Amino acid sequence: MNLAVLRRHHIAVPLKFDIPYRRSFRKKHGTALPCLLSIPRFRKRWPREPKEDTRVQDQGNVDLQDQPRRHYRAFAIAVGFMMFLLGVTALAGWLLQVEIVISLVPGFPSMAFNTALCFVLSGVGLAASTLAARRFRITATITAGLAAAIAAARLVEIVTIGRTFHNVDMLITRFLVPPDFIAKIGGGMGPNTALVFLIANLSVLLSLHVEKKSQVAQELTSYVVITLGMIALAGYVTDAEQGYRWGPYAAMALHTAIGIVIFGSGLLARSWWMQPTNRAQIPLWIPAAVCFTGILVDLYTPLGVANGILYVPLVLTALWFGNRNAPLFFAFACTVLLMLGFFAVRHDEAAFWQEIANRTITAATLWLIALLVFYFMRNNYNLESERVRFGALVRGTPDAVVVIDERGTIKNFNPAAESMFGYSLQETIGRNIKMLMPEPYHSEHDGYLGHYRQTGEERIIGTTRMVSGRRKNGIVFPIDVSISAVVTGHTKTFVGIVRDISERVRQEERMKTTLSQLEAYTAELERSNHDLDEFAYIASHDLKEPLRGLHNHSRFLLEDYEDKLDQDGVRRLNRLVRLSQRMEKLVNDLLYFSRLGRQQLAVKRTDIGLIVKDVVATMELLLEERHAKVIIDGRLPEVVCDAPRLTEVFRNLITNAIKYNDKPAPLVSIGYLDRFVGQDGTVARNVFFVKDNGKGIPQEFHEDIFRIFKRLEKSQDSDDGTGAGLTFVRKIIARHNGDIWLESEVGTGTTFYFTLGKKREGQNAAA
Repeated sequence: MNLAVLRRHHIAVPLKFDIPYRRSFRKKHGTALPCLLSIPRFRKRWPREPKEDTRVQDQGNVDLQDQPRRHYRAFAIAVGFMMFLLGVTALAGWLLQVEIVISLVPGFPSMAFNTALCFVLSGVGLAASTLAARRFRITATITAGLAAAIAAARLVEIVTIGRTFHNVDMLITRFLVPPDFIAKIGGGMGPNTALVFLIANLSVLLSLHVEKKSQVAQELTSYVVITLGMIALAGYVTDAEQGYRWGPYAAMALHTAIGIVIFGSGLLARSWWMQPTNRAQIPLWIPAAVCFTGILVDLYTPLGVANGILYVPLVLTALWFGNRNAPLFFAFACTVLLMLGFFAVRHDEAAFWQEIANRTITAATLWLIALLVFYFMRNNYNLESERVRFGALVRGTPDAVVVIDERGTIKNFNPAAESMFGYSLQETIGRNIKMLMPEPYHSEHDGYLGHYRQTGEERIIGTTRMVSGRRKNGIVFPIDVSISAVVTGHTKTFVGIVRDISERVRQEERMKTTLSQLEAYTAELERSNHDLDEFAYIASHDLKEPLRGLHNHSRFLLEDYEDKLDQDGVRRLNRLVRLSQRMEKLVNDLLYFSRLGRQQLAVKRTDIGLIVKDVVATMELLLEERHAKVIIDGRLPEVVCDAPRLTEVFRNLITNAIKYNDKPAPLVSIGYLDRFVGQDGTVARNVFFVKDNGKGIPQEFHEDIFRIFKRLEKSQDSDDGTGAGLTFVRKIIARHNGDIWLESEVGTGTTFYFTLGKKREGQNAAA
C-alpha cells in the first residue's frame, strides 16, 4: 500500500461514524463531522466563525499543509501574475503607441484598452482571492467587481446600441491615448471577450462570498472560459473567422484568446484548491445543456474543429460521475452530434473535404480525451479503493498512528491515538508533535528535526525505540515508537506507530522484583543446605561416640555376665548390640550423604563397561549364593564421570536387583540406549538401564524408594542395609546433571533408567 496516498488526498475514513451518518449530520447541522481523511467526494468543512472566512483560510491548518492544494494555489497565483503582466504589457503598448504589442501579428485584431485593463484587474483579483488575509479578500472583491462591471457595460452597449459605438472602450482611453492612434487601431472589446470576463469574475465574486456550490460553479465556469478561448484559437489556426469574431462585432485578439485560456486554467486550479477532488455531484441537465448548445452552434456555424471543441466540457463532466465508462459514453454521444451537425446543413463543395477532415480530427481528439479521462478515473478508482482499505487499517489498528510533516506538524491522528493520549482530532491536527512529549523529548524534538532538514541524517528513522509520552492530563507513560519516512515529491511525511507499553513495563518491574526475591531465596536456600550439610556432618560425628559406648558396654556385659543372666537378659543384650550396630550404619550413611552434596566430583572419561565388570567381580560370592547372573546387553560407551561414584551407582542397583528377587535364578541385564521412548511417551537420549526379573515395584512406591532410609521390605532384626542406597544413587546421578526413573511390573521385574550429563526431554532432573 502506498502511504503517499495519505499525503496527496487527505483521505481516509470517518473516525467513529460511517459515511451515511456523516451525510445526515452535515444536513442537520450544516457542518461535517471532523476527520483527517475524507473520501474525495466529501470536503472537510469547519463551522463558520464570526468575522472569519474559514473557507478561504485554507480550510484550517490541515489543508494549509496539503501539498497538492498548495500547488493548485501557487498555479492560480502564477496565472494571475501572468494575466497582470499581459494586461500591463498591452496597456504599455497603448500608452507608448507600439502597435505590434497591441496586435501581435500585423493584420490580426488588436487587444482593446479595456480588455488589457480587465486582464490586469482579473489577474490581481484571481491571485488575491487565494490569500487568506482580509485585505486580500477586499482587493479581490474590488478588482474582480470592476472587471465584471466593465465587461457587463460593454455587453449592454453591444446589445442596446450596436456595434458602431464604443463608448465604454473610449471612456478611459481617450484621456490617455492620442485620438489618431485610437482611430488607427479601431475596434474594441469583443462580445466573446466581454462574456468571458463577466462570467469568470462573477464566479470569483461568488466563491468569495457564497460558499455553497461555489466550487462547482467556478469549475464549470472555468471549462466554459477555456472552451471559448480554445474556439478563438482554433479559429485562428483554421482561418475560420467565426471562431474569434461573433457576428459583425469586434473580434477577440490572438493574445487575448491565449490569455483567456490561461485565465480559465487559473480558475480551474482555484476551484480545485477550494476543494481538491476528482468527483462531485452534478445534475444531468448540465451535460445535456452542453450537448444542446454544441449542436445548436454547430448547425448555425458549421466550423468543424472549432465547434467540436464545445464538446470537450461534456467529456470532462464525466469526472463527476461514478461510472468509469461515462467518458466513453459521452465521446460516443459527441461523435453522433458531430455527424448530425455535419449532415444537417449544406456544404460548399470546395470546403466539403476540408470540413470532413476537421470533424474527423475533432472526433479523434474527443475520443483521445475520453480515453485519458477513462484511464484517469480507473486509476483514481483504484487509488480510492486503496485509500479506503488504508483508512480502515489506520482506523482499526490497535496501535496509535500519528503522521507529521517535516516541521513536526501533526497531519493524522487515528482513533487509537485519541484513546491513548486523550486528545481529540481537532485538538491535535495542525499542532506540533511536541504536545505529546514530556521533557527532555519536548525540548529536543525541534532541534532533531532542524538537524535532519540540514543534514538528512536519520537517527531514529526505521528503528523502534522506547521513549515516554504525555497524555492530555499530564500523565507520562512509556511507549514504543517506530518511525518511517514516506517521500512524496519533494516533501517527506513521517509516520509513527506508537504502542503503549505501560503494562509491559509494569510486568518487567514485577519480574525484576520477583527475580531479586528469587535470587535472595536461592541464596538463602543454598545457605540453608550448607548449614544442613554441616549439621549432618557434625551430628554424625557427635552421635558416633555414645553409640560406640553403648555397643562396647553391651559387649562387655555379655562377655562378663552372660553366665549370670537368664536367657531373656542375654537376648536383650544381644539385641542392644545389633541395634547399636544398625544405628552406627545409619549415622555413617547420613555422614556419607552429606559428603555427597559437599564434595566436588573428580570427573574424567571412563569406560562404563569396565566399571560394570569390576562391580560384578566384587559381587561374585553374592551371585553364587543367590544363583544370580549379570549380563551386559550390548556395548557400553565411554562417558565423562566420577568413576568411583558411578561404581557405587551400579553396585547399589545390581545389589537391589538380586536382593529383592523372588525368582530361583535372578537375572540382571545392563545396557545402553541411544534413544528411549517411555510408556508415558516421554523421550530421552543416551540412557543407561539396569533390568531385573524380580518381584517388581508397585506404581505408588516409585517415588518412595528414593527417600533416605525408606525400605519397602524391612525387619527390625535384619542387618541388611539401611534403605539409603537408592537415595545415594539419585544424589550421585543428580550431581552428574542426570536423571533417574524406573518402569516396573509387579511379578515380572523392574528396570531402572538413568542419564548422565543431560536431562530427559520435558522432565527436570532429580535433585
